Amino acid sequence: MPTVLKSDSELVQPIRLIFSDVDGVMTDGSITYSSSGEETKTFHVRDGLAIKFWMGVGYDFSIITARCSEVVRRRAEELGIESINQGRSDKLQVASEILDRLNLEWGSVCYVGDDLPDLPVMRRAGLSVTPADGAKDICQAAHWILKSPGGKGAIRECIERILRAQGKWERIVA
Repeated sequence: MPTVLKSDSELVQPIRLIFSDVDGVMTDGSITYSSSGEETKTFHVRDGLAIKFWMGVGYDFSIITARCSEVVRRRAEELGIESINQGRSDKLQVASEILDRLNLEWGSVCYVGDDLPDLPVMRRAGLSVTPADGAKDICQAAHWILKSPGGKGAIRECIERILRAQGKWERIVA
């Protein structure tokens, strides 16, 4: 049976929750340590603004990452992200727990990931998205391959595209 391609509008209408990986999505994937051993990461300011817009329309945003980082905790706190799941390598299990808690279905989920640990969740999500520089297998599994690479506005591009297709972006801009 042939695959039926859905328009952006059809694909995103049920989306109410974004799960996002961190390294390679919200950052460029680099992990830098200072001479004192502190980890540093660089986040794009437009991603942060888009996350605030997303949550401002009443939707949920959740971070799921296998690594643990104080920098990620701090960034999530700055943005008001309450669902931050660090040190969890079984991302599918974490996502399932969150969906149960929020009483949501997989069809209402967008997952943004860039590498193999993200694949199980991407295969279940109603909308799977990867930055322009996502791994080959991830690009093959994604509904959308963004123009922006990880850490360079990929989350902004994803959120803006969803909200535009849902007819909500214009109200935000106004």
